[in-house]
Amino acid sequence: MATITQTQTTTATESAPLKLTLAYKEEIHEEYKYSAYLPVYDTKTSFPPLKPFEFNDRGLVANKEKPNLFSKENAPELQVAKLTPVIGTEIRGLQLSQLNDRQKDELALLIAERGVVVFRGQDFKDIGVEKQKEFGRYFGPLHIHPVGAHVKDNLELHNIYLGPDNEYRNHRRGNRLTTTGYHSDVSYERQPPGITILTLLSALLDNLRAEHSGFPQAEGARRDGLFVRREPVKTEHPIVRIHPATGQKALFVNPGFTKRIIGLKDEESEALLKLLFQHITFGQDFQVRVKWEEGTVALWDNRVTSHTAISDYNVHEPQEGLRHGFRITALAERPRGVGGLESRWEE
Repeated sequence: MATITQTQTTTATESAPLKLTLAYKEEIHEEYKYSAYLPVYDTKTSFPPLKPFEFNDRGLVANKEKPNLFSKENAPELQVAKLTPVIGTEIRGLQLSQLNDRQKDELALLIAERGVVVFRGQDFKDIGVEKQKEFGRYFGPLHIHPVGAHVKDNLELHNIYLGPDNEYRNHRRGNRLTTTGYHSDVSYERQPPGITILTLLSALLDNLRAEHSGFPQAEGARRDGLFVRREPVKTEHPIVRIHPATGQKALFVNPGFTKRIIGLKDEESEALLKLLFQHITFGQDFQVRVKWEEGTVALWDNRVTSHTAISDYNVHEPQEGLRHGFRITALAERPRGVGGLESRWEE
């Protein structure tokens, strides 16, 4: 799986064209909600060495009791929990995008005390680049990475990206057993960073569709001399499907009918599907086995589960007898994935 790069030229000014190298494959991300954040390389703009500056840590002016940040009056759904006794705090029910200056000051102190603070259920990735930079700038001047990929027109947003169209981060691993490498961000700088804000926009699978085909089933039936009462179809469904009633995400692939991942090369598709199929088949910590007895009726939701029959009986043994039943299946909605990604097909 090779890294795919493409070069395009945009115009910054009439006299100074800005050269950008795309570090992703455009056709994979045609309907990606966060396409404006995909990684590019500005190969023209350069900067002088960073100059010394006066820095005032916002935590120095914070109320050590943090009454503003932890106010139930302002955030009735607020939940605060320590991830471990010595490091890490998790916060729910409070939006970073809505914090006032006093709350930000107390947050800066909390980060210093606990090392890392994780906020859940945030709208931060959807507030826009300018507000994202404004939030970060409250805690200090924003760093521009000297070599890394970035968001187009926003060098301050250092880009983190690993997908089938760019495995640069994997390739750097070489022959090592792990990609783990503990570090403090750009600690070589004269005045190294204080607070880092990391936001993940998406997981790889969220933006991909896979082809589900009924053709092999129909062809097999015809080979066996059976009647095919409806001609088979192919449909491209989101790999990650969202249930309309619960909002739950679930893998929507299966070895029986899922044939390939759209936009990936054959080898990439086969490798990823193999991984997903193994996850479904051998993930015993999220499996249930139903043992039949007289009067049993089982119901399942095909949008969030896969199933298999198990031939753990012998119909030729008198004590086991005949195994016979029927299935009624109700159709449901057109699958919808993350960011509104919908199923599609050719008419």
